[in-house]
Amino acid sequence: MTTRAILDLQSAQRFYPYPDPVHGFEHIQRVYQLCQVIGSAEGADMDILLSAALLHDCDGSDPTTQNRGEHHLLSAEKAALVLQEMGWNEQDIQRVQHCIRAHRFRKTEEPHTIEAKSLFDADKLDVIGAIGIARTIGYAVQAGEPIYFKPSDQFLASGKLAEGEHHSVYHEYLFKLRNVHDHLYTLTGRRLAQGRHAFLQTFFEQLEAEVQGIR
Repeated sequence: MTTRAILDLQSAQRFYPYPDPVHGFEHIQRVYQLCQVIGSAEGADMDILLSAALLHDCDGSDPTTQNRGEHHLLSAEKAALVLQEMGWNEQDIQRVQHCIRAHRFRKTEEPHTIEAKSLFDADKLDVIGAIGIARTIGYAVQAGEPIYFKPSDQFLASGKLAEGEHHSVYHEYLFKLRNVHDHLYTLTGRRLAQGRHAFLQTFFEQLEAEVQGIR
């Protein structure tokens, strides 16, 4: 059995120097903890999974960057450099990189290992429930978008904004958040998602009702 040098939570903090509510170190800590739960239950290689969890946003935590949409690819490249310096072999580095490249909801690479599926689920659990709502609002504030903007018929039909329409927090709920629980890969992840999804639904139903003056 090959002994790997393992990156720990404290050591990984240096890759997340920005106070970012979306991809900052607090998010990394939560995903790391969720990966411990999911990975242990699902029989994952924990060295691969936890290393990927610690590095999955390592080139995406700067809220001022213009490349956040590519952070999964950039983080995978940076992770390889980090792990090479730690003496990891190429095969294991590629396994970690696959986890990182495949962790986004709007993904271009499908997770096909239990480690990648576990990271995907842990990362997605952090976008639903109370934390997910807080992160989505934080992202909207950074982007200058409102919490609520009435969705157009075009957006409701196609997910594409009409001219002059804002992609509000409520839009993100309709487009992504309410669908997350249906796209998880592991039994453990789906179990953990149940309560978070229920809270998510309750919050946005209440939000819409208050905006309309119903409640």
